[in-house]
Amino acid sequence: MVSKPDNQMQAAFVEQVSEEKLLDCMRCGFCLPACPTYIQSGYNEIHSPRGRIAIMKGIRDGIVEWDSSTEEAIDLCLGCRACEPACPAGVEYGHLLEQTRAAVQSAKSTSLKEQVSRKVAFDHLFKNQSTMVGATKLVRAYQASGLQKNVRKIGFMELFPPMLKEMEKAMPVVPKQTKRKPLVRVNKPTMNIAFFSGCLMDTMFRKTNDHTIQLLEMLGCNIVIPEAQVCCGALHGHSGELEKAKWNARRNIDAFDLSEIDFIVNNAGGCGAFLAEYGHLLAEDKEYAERAKVYDGKIIDVSSLLVKLGISEKLKAVSHLRNDLITYQDSCHLRNVNRVVNEPREILSSIPSARYIELPSAGLCCGSAGIYNLLNQEMSLRILDDKMRDVQQTNASIVITTNPGCLLQMRAGIHRAGMSDVVRAEHIVDYLIEVLI
Repeated sequence: MVSKPDNQMQAAFVEQVSEEKLLDCMRCGFCLPACPTYIQSGYNEIHSPRGRIAIMKGIRDGIVEWDSSTEEAIDLCLGCRACEPACPAGVEYGHLLEQTRAAVQSAKSTSLKEQVSRKVAFDHLFKNQSTMVGATKLVRAYQASGLQKNVRKIGFMELFPPMLKEMEKAMPVVPKQTKRKPLVRVNKPTMNIAFFSGCLMDTMFRKTNDHTIQLLEMLGCNIVIPEAQVCCGALHGHSGELEKAKWNARRNIDAFDLSEIDFIVNNAGGCGAFLAEYGHLLAEDKEYAERAKVYDGKIIDVSSLLVKLGISEKLKAVSHLRNDLITYQDSCHLRNVNRVVNEPREILSSIPSARYIELPSAGLCCGSAGIYNLLNQEMSLRILDDKMRDVQQTNASIVITTNPGCLLQMRAGIHRAGMSDVVRAEHIVDYLIEVLI
């Protein structure tokens, strides 16, 4: 990719990247052991959070050139934000990364192919839910028609890069899009909950959404699912399309009647983190800034809500034996942004028919990171292979996750490691329904 002249890139950084936030970094190095790319690159400083911040500031100040090496350093960042809990100065690295990618996107020259790909993805697929439904119908047709079996049989997938091959194997069976069952109405509910159904979750992972509703209804909640909601905007925001992310945020704020609900629940860690930062995203929007803060205050992850509703006591009453050995891989954004760490572990440890074992380095990214595993396959696979060695060390038969990207990545890793006969990966909600029903 050929950049426009440096003065244009510098101008974009001056306009869009906060100097105040950059100066918060004290270069102490506490972030280094928390950063997967720093570790995987052989402790290369340019691939650490403080190294990337130095690059951002250098470009903004006009003393560092934007070239292939600096572009690689920014592109190779997972955006997992594990550096933030480790930082004693409270550096808002995730916001700096979003600002940087937005600045780069506005200043660099892009090929026609990239322009078309971005337009399809961000102006259609992750903006209009009907487009997402149509796309997943094509995936379902590929699976149900027998084409998938034939493609695998003739070895056609061998023509694709390793990560794409593993992702194709790990892809869930896409359910037929049917009308959702009527929601249960409770006279004296424990809580009134709005459900953020998401774009990918409500199409490719529709079963998990249905199970989420089923669990919450079992625990006495009244649920509403606003029809006007759209994609959370996380993929837009993480890919340098901040203005388009703001459009999605405004649509979602308008879609929910916040006065009638206790919480807005979601079951995807990446979505939940972005939803909970609408206040930051729209801080300069006079019409939406205050509403966004109220919206943020209503966001809750499904595992946190289940703990509030007493799921642990319900699980302890389960009498049938399963004898599962389970472990848990954190969703980076659920852990590092929403700071939800203990709740999933508390739930899983409450199941009498299962034994929970902690996964070594569970807090380190699995290498999925949205579409990172497709754009930076080599680094993603190195991280994933290390993760699979950790899974093998536990001897667990089930790996639990709380995010669709993590789930696909872990399933791909299980296939890649040849462990499909002894290990499977499940979303926490699907596993809980399996235990309770």
